[in-house]
Amino acid sequence: MLGRDDRVELLDGLLVVREPQGSRHVTAVLRTRHALERAFGPGFHARPQAPVALDDTSEPEPDVAIVRGRITDYRDAHPSSPVLVVEVADSTLAADRLRKGPLYARAGVPDYWILNLIDGVLEVYRGPVRSPNGRWTYRRVRILRPSASITPLGAPKARVRVADLLP
Repeated sequence: MLGRDDRVELLDGLLVVREPQGSRHVTAVLRTRHALERAFGPGFHARPQAPVALDDTSEPEPDVAIVRGRITDYRDAHPSSPVLVVEVADSTLAADRLRKGPLYARAGVPDYWILNLIDGVLEVYRGPVRSPNGRWTYRRVRILRPSASITPLGAPKARVRVADLLP
């Protein structure tokens, strides 16, 4: 049914087709990976567009995930507890907010960022919580302009400029 080159990811038990990537998207992914590798330093590594095993029904492939340890620590299994997940969004903005955000919150990802290429801002989601209606969400949301900087929760001594992430 699916071929080797079909781009899909598992989200809440559903196979979802991944959108093709434009040059601005790829540039933003690579800039984000580079900036976060510098910010986190030794003891962490950035996994670009690689699976994260959140639970039995969700194995998304975020644009950048920061995980503890070395690359070879995950030779036999995908990581399940990223300290930071970044989705680069242009055509996927609604899905990154409404579909992926709740999955990351449910999995306890403490720091979820959407690099919103449409508006040229960084959306920062922190404090995963289950709402009274039973849905998972993030308690705090901040919108940062290109001139702003942010400190990742997992790298409290680092500062990342939003402009360094944008294409």
